Amino acid sequence: MKRIFIVVFALFCFGVKAQETSSNEVRFPAADPSPADIVYFPLNAPKAKDATKPVIKIVYSRPQRKGRDIFGVLEQYGKVWRFGANENTEVQFFKKVTIGGKKIKAGTYSLFAIPNKDSWTIIVNSQTDKWGAFSYDQTKDVVRTNVPVRALAKPIEYFSLTFVAKDGGANLIIGWDKTQAELPITF
Repeated sequence: MKRIFIVVFALFCFGVKAQETSSNEVRFPAADPSPADIVYFPLNAPKAKDATKPVIKIVYSRPQRKGRDIFGVLEQYGKVWRFGANENTEVQFFKKVTIGGKKIKAGTYSLFAIPNKDSWTIIVNSQTDKWGAFSYDQTKDVVRTNVPVRALAKPIEYFSLTFVAKDGGANLIIGWDKTQAELPITF
């Protein structure tokens, strides 16, 4: 009987110790279904072996279409949208830029959009480090500008951003589902 008690007691202590070890293990979050990404202008700025410096850096999350209709359905026309997924999309200007005729100082800002069928209102806002458009504050808008959109023949699965160089600046190209928009930026 004494031996059984010792064995049971030892197993009990071992079980408690095993639980302590596993409860101290760090639990990492699962991979996000809308992965974060970064786009620079110039596009090669972070990889350049010469003295190329970035002018613009955008950090954003890339939601997927997953067979859904996006603009006008999932992202309703006429309503502020976070310009991606998860945390607000943030743009960093490394020098002064002009958007929609307004000069914007170097710094970090958030991007929002109000999608409509034929045009979008692109919003540069001074509030950063927020999630979604739930706490969007229109009083912190730095600039709002309307840009035309065009329909794409082939849908884009992931919300995507890139830049195309132009004289005196760049156009931010925005694409998702069957929609593409361009935001002219000069510097």
